[in-house]
Amino acid sequence: MCIRDRVDIARENSSRIDIYDSFLSEEAVLGFEYGYSATWPSGLVIWEAQFGDFSNGGQIMIDQFISCAEDKWRIQSGLVMLLPHGYEGQGAEHSSARLERYLQLCAQNNIQIVNCTTPANFFHVLRRQMKRNFRKPLIVFTPKSLLRHNLCISKIKDFTSGCFEPIIDDSNSSSYDDSTLVLCSGKIYYDLFEEREKNKCFDIKLVRIEQLYPLDIDSIKKIYSKNNPKNFIWVQEEPEN
Repeated sequence: MCIRDRVDIARENSSRIDIYDSFLSEEAVLGFEYGYSATWPSGLVIWEAQFGDFSNGGQIMIDQFISCAEDKWRIQSGLVMLLPHGYEGQGAEHSSARLERYLQLCAQNNIQIVNCTTPANFFHVLRRQMKRNFRKPLIVFTPKSLLRHNLCISKIKDFTSGCFEPIIDDSNSSSYDDSTLVLCSGKIYYDLFEEREKNKCFDIKLVRIEQLYPLDIDSIKKIYSKNNPKNFIWVQEEPEN
């Protein structure tokens, strides 16, 4: 049985949003949404897993279609997958989407993988998904803890102007010595930020990699050259690179 909740938003241009609480057959539902996105390129089709590991049930769709259909059959898809990331679920069977698992699927710009740290950047990556003149699957890691984190906020002007930032430089450290440059991604940024402020480690600069693939290597090189750090560190939540 599928519980269906539909929300219609009437606007001058007759825009509409439909929200469905689908049944727990991830392979079937993800396959349906993938097909829907391939045949409706002007629509924003989003599949959200309540917990990150729910995508395990749709593994065949991810491996055989979403990650490689453009190369195999020249079929483009703008499907968006929202996967909660981090051990914030209800036990071992309701925990993390494995970020490294999806990075292993990346090749020749086949998909996009982002790990946003601000509401505005999340908004802009969804907007970019529709404003582009081509379609690529987008996987967004969405930690549940950032929904209520008091530092994870954006101003209204951040939504109404600007664009998606694949890399966010550290704007709060202009007066720092910058002897250590730390690259990180996702919610661990806020843990590092709070520790830096608490311990007054003002010689540390935190740079957020918001888009992990395709990776903006040129911007990383520019940030490195600008700071010329003594130490260059990558920090992550995952047990392995």
